[in-house]
Amino acid sequence: MRLSQFHLHTSKEVPADAEIVSHKLMLKAGMIRKLASGLYTWTPLGLRVLRKVERAVREEMDAAGAIEMLMPSVQPRELWEETGRWEKFGGQLLKIQDRKDAWYCYGPTHEEVVTDFARNELASYKQLPVCFYQIQTKFRDEIRPRFGVMRSREFLMKDAYSFHLSDEDLDRQYRVMYDAYSRIFTRLGLGFRAVFADTGAIGGSASHEFHVLADSGEDAIAYAIDGNGAEGSGYAANVELAEAIAPGERAAATETMRKVETPTQKTCEAVAGLLGVDLQRTVKSVALMTADAAAPAFVLALVRGDHVVNEIKLAKLDGMAGYRAATEAEILEHLGSTPGFLGPVAPKRAITVIADRSVAAMADFVVGANEPGFHLAGVNWGRDLPEPERVADIRNVVAGDLSPDGSGTLGIARGIEVGHIFQLGRQYAAAMGCTVLDDSGKAATPTMGCYGIGVSRIVAAAIEQNHDDNGIAWPEAMAPWQVAVCVINPKKDAAVSDAAAALYRELADAGLDVVLDDRGLRPGAMFADIELIGIPHRVVVSERGLAAGTFEYRHRRASEAENLERAALEQRLGLAGQA
Repeated sequence: MRLSQFHLHTSKEVPADAEIVSHKLMLKAGMIRKLASGLYTWTPLGLRVLRKVERAVREEMDAAGAIEMLMPSVQPRELWEETGRWEKFGGQLLKIQDRKDAWYCYGPTHEEVVTDFARNELASYKQLPVCFYQIQTKFRDEIRPRFGVMRSREFLMKDAYSFHLSDEDLDRQYRVMYDAYSRIFTRLGLGFRAVFADTGAIGGSASHEFHVLADSGEDAIAYAIDGNGAEGSGYAANVELAEAIAPGERAAATETMRKVETPTQKTCEAVAGLLGVDLQRTVKSVALMTADAAAPAFVLALVRGDHVVNEIKLAKLDGMAGYRAATEAEILEHLGSTPGFLGPVAPKRAITVIADRSVAAMADFVVGANEPGFHLAGVNWGRDLPEPERVADIRNVVAGDLSPDGSGTLGIARGIEVGHIFQLGRQYAAAMGCTVLDDSGKAATPTMGCYGIGVSRIVAAAIEQNHDDNGIAWPEAMAPWQVAVCVINPKKDAAVSDAAAALYRELADAGLDVVLDDRGLRPGAMFADIELIGIPHRVVVSERGLAAGTFEYRHRRASEAENLERAALEQRLGLAGQA
């Protein structure tokens, strides 16, 4: 490829709404162009990178025994009504009508479509197990599209679905996909971590997320570390799911309960500062209402002042699905106070108290007094208030917590989710009447697995992990080209131009993905473009180099260029020893 015959349009400026590095650099490098909110055109340069990712995904899925197909992106309402997701999926589901007023949706995922395919195509256990996959455009009507292709409304996704007669066989396939995903991200040159995860809206039982590690990641990941601060057992989980281990025995009470004046202090941090106590001795009270329409109950969830309530864990407790925040009127009715001074001692009406494990083990703690301007200090369970009727893990883990597998403590890293695998079970097959005949001739409902990779999201995540002040620094497997041959003054000196073209052809013939920058730009502008778009290897052909019998070589991550003879250059490019 000659850049003089390619569309490359870089820029120095980016729109003000580009917030994160990947969004800014993809626009500056000319990889994407915004069409509308959450909708992007992939330019020829961006598409080259996207196709590199797609190729790696496809080849590893094929190697894992999955069979590629292609399903429609527009899906009929009737399929989604069979599973109850036409309404349940919410506002992200883009609903459209055709000229006959029939309703469809633009598919955000394809469980319904693939299950419909399976119930019409699979009749016998002899056809199982089977795993189908596709690489297809999806659409989710995000309420706030942002961060470029990281959280766009339209995106490219690889989704796969497997069908099995037994749960044991699903377990086997789940491990096959786990290993395939690990190979994909390793092959793409990305630092990643697989973590236990919540199944979310897709449903099912077992679930793992695959995260590209980056400081800008939206997700917090908890992972085991040993006593030296190195990675320990390999345990890792999304903070939403990681278990906070119960602390040791509760200490004996040493203080008497007393009311303290806190006229304007409404947060645990402010109260701790005023009283001169450690934040860990305060208790945060979160007022909630259950979703029981007939008889909603008032719940006070308690976590330590330095901890955060984990909404997912809380919602999984019996009776707490669909809970909401209590209104100020409901708080006043049950506790007789306004927010900022709430606590579990002497409520105005009967309430349910759910205490986090760490709170249940506290003694001499500080809580709101249910009276504006006051808190209670020296509070103890069993003496000043009843033992909590419900004790559960309802908080996010923090760095330094004990690892749930007993292997050490937890560290916290940031990650960008790029893949997710689920054991769906039989919920979709059962809802849609998908059955096969088992070996005894009886109808059996197959169990399913679901395995997704955000192909376009990987591109942005890779940039978040691989960049510097000059632009993108692609892992070699993802770069638009591996090598850029740059020509200095190609129109001025035919010998230089011919030598660069010859080197370009020889490298291409040797199997390298190479581009010839023959645009005739000044060296500074040309090198800035090559660095911005992230090509791993840059080789400069110049009049001075020809005279000396050398090429100027620089790796994208190197601080300085080197003048190399041909044999040394080939070694740098991985061609040494080739016939």
